[in-house]
Amino acid sequence: MPSAYESLCATLSKAPRRWLVTGGAGFIGSHLVATLLRLGQEVTCLDNLSTGHRTNLDTVLSGLSSAEAGRLKPIEGDLADLDACREAVAGVDHILHQGALGSVPESIADPVSSHQSNVTGTLNLFESARKAGVKRIVYASTCALYGNQAELPIREDSKGDLLSPYAATKAIGEAYARSFANAYGMEFAGLRYFNVFGPRQDPDGPYAAVIPIWVRTMLRGEPIVIYGDGETTRDFTYVANVVQANLLAATAPRLAEPSRVFNVAIGGQTSLNELFAALRHQLQVLRPGLAIPDPVYRDFRPGDVRHSLADFTRAREELGFSPTHDLATGLALAMEWYAGAIDPAPSA
Repeated sequence: MPSAYESLCATLSKAPRRWLVTGGAGFIGSHLVATLLRLGQEVTCLDNLSTGHRTNLDTVLSGLSSAEAGRLKPIEGDLADLDACREAVAGVDHILHQGALGSVPESIADPVSSHQSNVTGTLNLFESARKAGVKRIVYASTCALYGNQAELPIREDSKGDLLSPYAATKAIGEAYARSFANAYGMEFAGLRYFNVFGPRQDPDGPYAAVIPIWVRTMLRGEPIVIYGDGETTRDFTYVANVVQANLLAATAPRLAEPSRVFNVAIGGQTSLNELFAALRHQLQVLRPGLAIPDPVYRDFRPGDVRHSLADFTRAREELGFSPTHDLATGLALAMEWYAGAIDPAPSA
């Protein structure tokens, strides 16, 4: 029997719709764009290219037929620009809002920029969608809202301190979703991502995640830095699982409440020490003879959560979400891309 996601993909292929993906030139956004175009959908991509890359879209289009590629409408624009949002939402059936500045350390260094992108930009999008008559918005939230949790796994009703301005911006976004649902009768599905990884994840920008940073460092033969004792844990989630959750949330016949949040994860707990060992093993299989030194340990960073493990029962029961890739499977698929895309030469 096909899964809920397999059935949805078959349905979409027969009945194309118009989608808006904000941040569509970024890591997660470009995977959403690629999947939708392969399913024959019409896709508008809004991105200011501050952290996304035009080359991500070029890569997506290079793997598609001319008919599929021709269904993409790229708009270079900023979510903080209300006119750009109004242009992007025109005529769309579904919105997948991924555009954001997504780094805890960078939000601590520059909270104003995080607020402008993640709060002002989100409000502009919600208001533009309201006036355009879009009934449901799926938006990216974060597990950073949970802070440090004594009880694991983490459920959506868990409460925690907001340890960074980034977490605060996402909490405000969720608050706006609830208020718009109450005031205007719209629907919102907030997806709280847990440590997403996969191909096209930028190792060089200020918002880079741990896996591509570590792979780049290992390829250069340099020691990676682990903040703390290495026993900090994360629920690493391959990007294909996130794509599935977005499409299911956008098309579910109904939500249990007008503004609903869902954990998006695989329900696995991996320490940074375990992650280091797994990455070193995979890279040495790909690059025999590659010398990878032991990590260097430094003090914990402010704003970092100690342990993270998700309960995604709500997404499974209400959306039909069923992760297809665990950490090992995802790393096996992603590692060849990481190794091929990252320049292994040390900087001068």
